[in-house]
Amino acid sequence: MNEADALDIVQSAIWTVIMASAPAIAAAMAIGIVIALFQALTQIQEMTLTFVPKILVIFVMIALTAPFIGAQLYTFTEMIYARIETGF
Repeated sequence: MNEADALDIVQSAIWTVIMASAPAIAAAMAIGIVIALFQALTQIQEMTLTFVPKILVIFVMIALTAPFIGAQLYTFTEMIYARIETGF
């Protein structure tokens, strides 16, 4: 294993993390903007109003996109095992 192989594995790992977490992060950002807009319009500054809906939306998005997340992790794992099998 040389530096190029290590960098390729790290790049693949980072890309896998980005792709697997993107649906939940996008949903949290969208609901955060909606809640911030609601708070700005109504001047309600309740701290729990921001956390509870975000947590619920994140859990729902993870449940809905679990097959996609699993497929991303499975593809990365197969790539790593194939590299181990062939000796990099």
